[in-house]
Amino acid sequence: MKRTKFLLGSLAMALLLAACSGGGYKKTKSGLLYKVISDGKGKPAERGHILKFHVAQRIKSGSKDSLLGETFGKMPSYAKVDSVGSTYNPAEIFPLLRKGDSAVVVLMADTLFAKNPGGLPPFIKKKDQIIISFKVIDVFTSDSTAQADNMAEGSKEQARQMAEQQKAAAEGEKLRGPAVKEIEDYLAKNNIKTEKTLNGTFVQIKELGTGPQADSGKKVMVKYTGKLFPSGKEFESNMDGSRPPLDVVVGTGSVIRGWDEGLAKFKKGGKGTLYIPFFEAYGDRPGPGQKPHESLIFDIEIVDVTDANAPQANMPPPPPPANR
Repeated sequence: MKRTKFLLGSLAMALLLAACSGGGYKKTKSGLLYKVISDGKGKPAERGHILKFHVAQRIKSGSKDSLLGETFGKMPSYAKVDSVGSTYNPAEIFPLLRKGDSAVVVLMADTLFAKNPGGLPPFIKKKDQIIISFKVIDVFTSDSTAQADNMAEGSKEQARQMAEQQKAAAEGEKLRGPAVKEIEDYLAKNNIKTEKTLNGTFVQIKELGTGPQADSGKKVMVKYTGKLFPSGKEFESNMDGSRPPLDVVVGTGSVIRGWDEGLAKFKKGGKGTLYIPFFEAYGDRPGPGQKPHESLIFDIEIVDVTDANAPQANMPPPPPPANR
């Protein structure tokens, strides 16, 4: 069955707060804390049945409560009810659920660490709690019925994602002009002279360089410092020598277009700054500042330019696909 990414929605939050505020948690044999909210009227789940549900996950770390994600309003999840034993796994409570039920499961990170040493993401600390909330939409008695429902939901999800992408693209088109003007105003205010590439990246050439040109198809070794525009907040750098220069094969789409076009303006030994509007960077996808439509600044130094046999580069983190 298809598994989906999670982001917490308002319905999930309401469920979580309502469930957690009153206490009354029970424990499974493995020590898993859980609470089921039920009117007892729905179809009960039995071993071999398939649950269709929405789920939300959060991490509670001290006084901070952070979301991991949700399926509410998106593609639901599916899971077969089975006897999993005392595994300290949310699936332990599946046989207790009915159609229409809500449930909350609390996992203690220190217990998870003990059971999975070295197997947890680094952002989870030993004193954290992982809080998972469920809403059971349906209970299917056969795999074929569940598969048919899964395919129908998948079609709905594709339509939803397409509509979301079209909306984001339309919003992005409206923001292109203002984004360019914001950079132009910034450059004029700070008396920064630049060249503009064909598609809209502004290139400040401080030193052109004297070696080979960083033409399309050439392998370029780059030192860089990435900053958010217009704040100038640094998010990534290898300028201090703590990491080697980044290898980029220019013009192959292995990096964002603002880099592909900007680097080609320099020769070996060149230094400068790229002012990259969002549509030449990560577009409507979240960029280094975790927001869509982010314009960026990169101070760069071209360490070397050589022939390359094949593309082999990645943008500095975060590395979503290049915006072509």
